[in-house]
Amino acid sequence: MIANVTTSEPNALIQPDPTATGLPVTILTGFLGAGKTTLLNHILNNQQGVKTAVLVNEFGEIGIDNDLIIATGEDMVELSNGCICCSINGELLEAVYRILERPEPVDYLVVETTGLADPLPVAMTFLGSDLRDQTRLDSIITLIDAENFSDEILDGEVARAQVVYGDILLLNKCDLVSPERLEEVEGRLREIKTDARILHSVKGEVSLPLLLSVGLFESDKVAAQQDHEDCDHDHGHCVHEHDHEPQHDHQHDHGHSHHHDHNAADHPGADHLAIEGFTSLSFSSEGPFALRKFQNFLDNQLPAGVFRAKGILWFNESAKRHVFHLAGKRFSIDDSEWSSPEARKNQLVVIGKNLDHAKLRKQLQACVAKDAGKGFA
Repeated sequence: MIANVTTSEPNALIQPDPTATGLPVTILTGFLGAGKTTLLNHILNNQQGVKTAVLVNEFGEIGIDNDLIIATGEDMVELSNGCICCSINGELLEAVYRILERPEPVDYLVVETTGLADPLPVAMTFLGSDLRDQTRLDSIITLIDAENFSDEILDGEVARAQVVYGDILLLNKCDLVSPERLEEVEGRLREIKTDARILHSVKGEVSLPLLLSVGLFESDKVAAQQDHEDCDHDHGHCVHEHDHEPQHDHQHDHGHSHHHDHNAADHPGADHLAIEGFTSLSFSSEGPFALRKFQNFLDNQLPAGVFRAKGILWFNESAKRHVFHLAGKRFSIDDSEWSSPEARKNQLVVIGKNLDHAKLRKQLQACVAKDAGKGFA
């Protein structure tokens, strides 16, 4: 029997534990498109009496409610509810210190990883440095897309690590699947992690006391999972060698090693090297898309290997700013307002496997309107 734990209990129940020392930290992880950004917005919009800091890879992408923003800096947004949102520009360790050194202390810290990040090296940043005395890791929350979850995703080392090290597995987008599908996904997760605490959500809406200040992280259990020579998670390899310094590059001892940047996959900019076969392409244009051309691209040209896409879109036929998200086969476009006419441009990041970057870039460039400005004055 599956019961959705999507209650509306008062979020004011979240209060710092006066007997505990150090700033409590929650690490938010999950595969591409699982809904981390939506959950972050839920946390920021429902805090009551708690000043929370959120560390993200690019705070411009999380679409903070303009009514909440009171001040912005180069890498920090301050909100009217006392919360702040800080961008991880460079090292995570440095970003955490910026939070800790603020004259006005915060009560809680949430750190979002990218969709292609193993959460363990992030956790070790707090456990294996002098942050250990100033912070305490409360839990690792792993978001899982109930609709797009598959064994193919779990075949990846990173996605499986996100499940293995998650203290809470939050099955999101439950409104898009049947109860039978939920049971199937939950059963598959319990095969990987027998003691999993699994919650269900729609658009990341879960009563915050079920997620924050739960005290579930156990560093000794993580150490045992790392060192267990029998690999009791049944995934064919062990994770034994991790660089616990704050660089975040790490090695996996199963016949080969690789390094990757945990900020790369979700960060607009140049194209990035492959992580487990995934690559990301960033596209921008100073001119608007033609709406019909972009729709044709989505319907008929989008490569099957594309798993995630997101961006800010400008259409020749519209005065609005359009926030675009694609996960699996489903996409959404939400309207908002441009800050100024000069701010209008297209910025899109596409992530997937076996992508022909040159062809994909050419297809997107073909969506740019040749008669820019004629459709909308």
